[in-house]
Amino acid sequence: MDEIGSLEIRWIQGFTNKNIEFVDDKTIFYTCGSHICFLNLETKTQSVLQSPGRGVGALTTNSHSGIFAFSEQKLSPSIFVYIFPELQLKNELKGTAQLDYTSLTLSDGGSYLGCCSSLPDYTITVWNWENAELLCTQPQAGREVISLVFNPLNWLQLCALGTSSLTVWNIEKSASFHLLKPSVIDLPATDGSLVEKLWPTSHTASEQFTYFGPEMPPSAIIGLRGDKAESIVTKLCTKARLTPTAICWTATSELYVGCEEGFLLLVDPEKLSISVLFNPTSKHSADAIPELKQSNFQALALNRNGLIAVGKENVVHCLQIKGAQISIIQTWQLEGPVTTVMYSPDYDTLLLSSNMGQIYMLNPTRSEEIVKVLDVLSGNFVAAAMLQYEKNICVSVRDSGELQLWSADGFCLSSLSLQAEVTSLACCPIAQYAAVGTATGNVLFIDLNMEQQPRLVHQIHLYHRPVDHLVFDQEGHCLFTGALDSHIYVLDAKPSKRFSVIGYTVVPGPVLSLSTQYIRDLKQVKVLALCPGHESKSHDGNLLILLTLPVRNLTGLDCVDRHGCLSNHILKVSQYEVPHPLKSCVLGVSEVFTYCQRRKTLQRFQLPQDTDSIPSHQVVQLQPEQEVKGHPLGPASLVLSPHQLWLASVGHDGLLRIRETTSMEQYIELQCHSYRLHGVRSVSFSADSQTLLTAGFNDGSLVCASLSIKDLDAGEMNSATQHSQSMNYFLRNIIIKENAVLINLPKWGKESPAGTEKTEESEVSVRTATVDEAQDESYAPSSHPTWLENRQEAVVEEDNEQYSETKKNLRKRMKEMRDIIQEMIRENERAPEMERLELQEFNLDVEEQKRLDVIMQQEVTRVKNEIELEIVEKCYLRDVLKRECWDSMKVKGRAVKAFNSEHEVKNYPLKERSEKELEDLHRVENMRTLEKAASIVSKTDFNKKNSNTTSVKEQEPGEGGHEAESDAVTGSYSAQLGCSNPYLYNQFNLQTTEQKVNQIILLQDMIYRVKTAFNAEFEAVHRQKVQELSRMRERNRQIREIMAELEINEKLWEPSLDDSEWPERLFTVDDSEIKAEKYLTPEQKKEEEVKKLEEQRRLAAKADNVRERALDDMMDGVLEVKKEDFLKTEIPPPEFVLTKPDVQWSEEEKKVYKEYEKKSKELSAEKEKYKKSLETEMKKLQASSKDATERFDETLKKLFEKKIKCEMAIYQEELKVTFLVYSIHMEEVMRNRELELKLRLEKTLAYKDELEEEVKKHEREVELFHETYDSLLAEDKVLDKEFRKEFFDIPRHVVDHLYKLFKRRPRVQKMRTQTDNNQNPFKDQSLCGSLASNGLGKMLMAMDELDTHENMPEGLNPSIWERFCLVRRTKVESEQKVRVKALALAEMQAFLQKRRNEDKTAQQEIKNLTDELESLHKEKHRFLMDIMIQVLLKQGQVEMPTTDFTPDFSDCVLLDRSVVEDLNSSIRALGDQKIAAMVETKDLRKGIIQLEWENKMKRMQIEDLKTKARDIQMLRLSEDQKEYLNKTDRDSRVSKQVSTLKKTIAFQEKTHLKDLEIRKKKIKQLSRQAAMKAEKNAVLDQQIHDMQVTVAEMRHIYQAAASEENQVAKIEERYQEILKRRNLKDIARAQGEELAFLSAEVERLRMKNFPSLNQLKHN
Repeated sequence: MDEIGSLEIRWIQGFTNKNIEFVDDKTIFYTCGSHICFLNLETKTQSVLQSPGRGVGALTTNSHSGIFAFSEQKLSPSIFVYIFPELQLKNELKGTAQLDYTSLTLSDGGSYLGCCSSLPDYTITVWNWENAELLCTQPQAGREVISLVFNPLNWLQLCALGTSSLTVWNIEKSASFHLLKPSVIDLPATDGSLVEKLWPTSHTASEQFTYFGPEMPPSAIIGLRGDKAESIVTKLCTKARLTPTAICWTATSELYVGCEEGFLLLVDPEKLSISVLFNPTSKHSADAIPELKQSNFQALALNRNGLIAVGKENVVHCLQIKGAQISIIQTWQLEGPVTTVMYSPDYDTLLLSSNMGQIYMLNPTRSEEIVKVLDVLSGNFVAAAMLQYEKNICVSVRDSGELQLWSADGFCLSSLSLQAEVTSLACCPIAQYAAVGTATGNVLFIDLNMEQQPRLVHQIHLYHRPVDHLVFDQEGHCLFTGALDSHIYVLDAKPSKRFSVIGYTVVPGPVLSLSTQYIRDLKQVKVLALCPGHESKSHDGNLLILLTLPVRNLTGLDCVDRHGCLSNHILKVSQYEVPHPLKSCVLGVSEVFTYCQRRKTLQRFQLPQDTDSIPSHQVVQLQPEQEVKGHPLGPASLVLSPHQLWLASVGHDGLLRIRETTSMEQYIELQCHSYRLHGVRSVSFSADSQTLLTAGFNDGSLVCASLSIKDLDAGEMNSATQHSQSMNYFLRNIIIKENAVLINLPKWGKESPAGTEKTEESEVSVRTATVDEAQDESYAPSSHPTWLENRQEAVVEEDNEQYSETKKNLRKRMKEMRDIIQEMIRENERAPEMERLELQEFNLDVEEQKRLDVIMQQEVTRVKNEIELEIVEKCYLRDVLKRECWDSMKVKGRAVKAFNSEHEVKNYPLKERSEKELEDLHRVENMRTLEKAASIVSKTDFNKKNSNTTSVKEQEPGEGGHEAESDAVTGSYSAQLGCSNPYLYNQFNLQTTEQKVNQIILLQDMIYRVKTAFNAEFEAVHRQKVQELSRMRERNRQIREIMAELEINEKLWEPSLDDSEWPERLFTVDDSEIKAEKYLTPEQKKEEEVKKLEEQRRLAAKADNVRERALDDMMDGVLEVKKEDFLKTEIPPPEFVLTKPDVQWSEEEKKVYKEYEKKSKELSAEKEKYKKSLETEMKKLQASSKDATERFDETLKKLFEKKIKCEMAIYQEELKVTFLVYSIHMEEVMRNRELELKLRLEKTLAYKDELEEEVKKHEREVELFHETYDSLLAEDKVLDKEFRKEFFDIPRHVVDHLYKLFKRRPRVQKMRTQTDNNQNPFKDQSLCGSLASNGLGKMLMAMDELDTHENMPEGLNPSIWERFCLVRRTKVESEQKVRVKALALAEMQAFLQKRRNEDKTAQQEIKNLTDELESLHKEKHRFLMDIMIQVLLKQGQVEMPTTDFTPDFSDCVLLDRSVVEDLNSSIRALGDQKIAAMVETKDLRKGIIQLEWENKMKRMQIEDLKTKARDIQMLRLSEDQKEYLNKTDRDSRVSKQVSTLKKTIAFQEKTHLKDLEIRKKKIKQLSRQAAMKAEKNAVLDQQIHDMQVTVAEMRHIYQAAASEENQVAKIEERYQEILKRRNLKDIARAQGEELAFLSAEVERLRMKNFPSLNQLKHN
């Protein structure tokens, strides 16, 4: 790559707020894409470091030493450690992380780095970055960790901040061995209260169980075991805790913790104690500091004056904390909320940053003013481009709608909020403006002449979709737009033309790529669009559309049609097809460069030179002229340099590659963006082709790179510069002219631009897009019409104005025709039926009517299908519910209600028992049978071995007592209901889990039996009610007949079964339940009409029956007198009563009248008697119905009482099952607890073994090191002793003076403390684990001052002084070594002591676990032996405890036994006498009651006999019955009938004998015929055999000669078919001519009788 040139990053912009740190006192650095940016806060200069790996992940720094480290983003990432400002790589750390690092941190003292990896290992690791040594690691410890921070005073403490947890890791050190030990901080609950630990440390057996048995920890109940059991149980069983968001170490090695809920905590890592400094939910705290009540602590920083706290508001507070009291001592107001706060290493500068890309700086000691250091905004860049003039100003847009201007050095000049989602950007080459496409389909034009204040001057709405492509031609004549709706619009790019739309064209498919090429010689602009083919996907295309436009005649009247579409004589279209789908393409001079994602190659195609002869619809096939390897991770996009010699490609791999268009094999490459964030979104060239801008896809960075080509500076570079200069010279006048017009354009939305066309200004909604103006809330981009829709609307309005008169005349003629047709329809309705026409004959537009019918039918079909689908869905749901809830039930749920009350009884719905349940039940019963048999055998053997010394009298009470005990302790009433189960266990014998499970199965069977027995009685009662209802309906029918005779109109009570009593009725839908009208298909309608016609014919035939009409007229249709007509019978008076007065009657007439009166009185008496009998019968029926309902209600009441008993028995059995299930569950819980304790014991034992080995190992190391230390200490003492021997040649007083100087040491620490004076809160504190290696160097530096000749005693030889200085320096070095060894030894001994303490703790834990296991075993044994028994007690009985009963005999008297026995015998005698008297009284009372009952029975018998006699008297007899009763000679009548029957039997026997003879004769005749047929069949069988031989011979002969005959026969048959077809054609032709003639004749006659509308003439 470096052979042809290089790409260097000039500047980079972007801010993600992922990491921002101080690298020294005046410089900050932060991540920008895959680069690290360094910003000097004083000079505002920026430098960039490109990551040596793939991208930049976590970032950290040690600002005191200038060391910073960052991780890369790839599989198995590395950590790079650099030094600033040299930007030199110090080391590369390759850890065990597989995917990424979530956090890094560097210690303030020492070369130590802590890191935390992401999934799947979540490992926290501590490194010595100087020698890349891994000190210690802890896997699966960094889950949810988002930040790691070393203690500034002690690098052996590391705080890990998680999303919901806080952990302090202590690094324990022994020589070169390091170990991480966690201290988990239990955060308070969300209300500020401390949460008690739920997990029990140990468990001991209690003296007495609770009601539900022994108490067990939640983990045993849930069934969890292992390391995660405690955390899971804690999360499930404790309330929510605070969420930490920020941490800050204090000068006392404590932690300030800010929480999302607004709490501020102080944590002591040593004691693991927490103090709540601020509680926003507390009223007292809120009253004290109301400013902090609604805030939360997003970031914290510590200084000497207090704690800097940042929340969600635009405020920064400085808090002073004294003990538990908090006060705000200072407050700063910001423009917006910040999320990060930190101090510089010298604690002179406070830095604040926000998520929106702003960085603020504050120097509290100098000024209260907050200075904005950086304001680059945040968000992803959509596109970036350079203005095509000398200043090289860059324009960029973000997806949020922010447009920014950048200088050539990368400084942000200004920004403009467009208040819209942006999708594309292009800069005009002839004017200083940019065109921006939005997601709502608008194109915005931004004036950039005033760099500090860009403004929106015009916008136009072109699409209802996002504008994906905006392209200018090279000389700025036109702007082309593209989107997914296949329309390409051509706009005039000159501001003087007000950016008017020239026209549009439509391409076959969405526009995937768009590029232009201006041919100056031909004054043509060529546009290349990439579209998907018919078989390609929407995001790939294999069809290239080349559009050729002349730039001179585009404004002519004939360039576009009325709708704005470009004319064919202006627009030349060429179509090319490529063999493989493409992702992007760019148009060169007579060639096309493309990128194929499928093949991952760059391709070059040569376009045909002569395209005029190729029709526009013809597709030309192209083959690649050259194909080279593309990007490793696509897809990629292509851009040509302005001078057309260089090709730039960018892809999702983040690489920028530059190639020469002549030979594309070699390229220059630069990693601009991270492939993990989808690489590069866009790239663009500057006018001189030597600067490139790339925008990242999702990394929020903008990269400016400079291009340099080796050995071509005089060639291509010069040509690129010349091309740029020539274009500037050529377009200078146009640029000046158009910029002048652009500057004078008003801001869009303020006032209408002068001279703009009305059609274009009214087509879009006005929308303010400046920074100071808010977006219009009523703006709805998708509802506003586009330019094309407005153009079409204008064309319609123009047509309406042009043809308004013609349309008016047409409407008038249509109205006249409508009136005529309506008059003709009315005349047609008045015409005779034979002459009447169908209404369809008056339809003038049959095709439109058919079209409407088709649309209506389609809509009807659609609605019908939807309704059918809905019906199918509901039917399926109905079937599922019915199958699950009804069909699966063996006994359906139903109820029985009382007649005279609201009382009802329901049965037990039961499902069919599954095969597994029955199998389990059968297995348990067999097991119980075997167990009982074995028990009987064992008892028998035991009785045989023991002597039979117990008498029978002693056995009887025992047996009776046993039965009584069994009745008392069964625990349910099931036996009383007759549902006892002999296989049930005794409650006292349930010991094992298997027995309890078997007992549960038997109890469930018992419940099933109780329910089944009750259901049987329920069904009997239900059938009884159905029978009673049928009887009541019969009685009501009779009562209704009697009431009709008596002419009584009363409503009868007619009970019936409701839905709960007869639920099957719910599945049947009556027609009366459906309120909607029934829909009938045409077939059903025809069937209904046929049925109506048949019914009418039947009624008509019935009406013509003379016999029936006569019967109806004569006797009302019956042949006997109706009973109800008896009361209506009247005796007609004689005729003379009506014609003559009574004085004129004759004697005969008077006799007739007296006879009439007598008959009338007899009839009245009969009527009255008959009426009374009917009334009596009606009352009897009513009373019978009432009695029957009352008896049924009593039966139902008894059934309800039985239901109550069954419910009690069922609940009792279910309670037993519940106790048994809970007992089994408790056994499982105790088993889980036992397994958990065993597992913990095994782990503790293994851990203790490891500790013992580790302790032994470290003891050996300490012994060896102690020996080394002793030897070194001895050597140091030897140096002290040998001092005087070393200077034996010097006088003694001089040696003494030198010895004092020998013991003198410089005070290094005190000197440093006195010289330092800054705001660092940690400066005065001693650094734990201080750098002993640097102590020797500092000491030697301080010794240099003592070794100077000014400190030499007077008169001492300089050579002796030098020798003295050498000896003293040796002594100092020896002392420093001893001091280092002493510290190391103390450290190792402390480490060893901690391991010993851990060993003791493990030993104690093992003892506790062993004790807990023993305690658990005792509890388990007690629980299994102490069984819960269910006992039934009568109402009023109470079970009394016997534990506290103490007898008291203070009021007792001691008597002789005989006195008590005599008294008892007297009492017994008197009791016997009383019992005898009571028995006698009882017998007497019983006799009296029996006599009263017999008397009552006799009276009731008398009443019954009277009633029977009355019924016999009122009984009506038929004539046969009367005749039978009146005849006395019954024997003669019977004998006569017997003789007749005998004669009949004799005649039948004679006839039978005759028939038998005839049948026998016929059988003989048939037998003779069968013999004859058999003989004939034998002869025929012989003939058949001979004939078969003959037939076989003939078949062979025929087959030999059949071929020629078949051919002749086929020819003849074919000839006959041809003749027949010809005759049929002639006949068909003749019939067709005849039909045509007849049709013409019919039409002539119709036209003659009914003239058509065509013959009507209108003026």
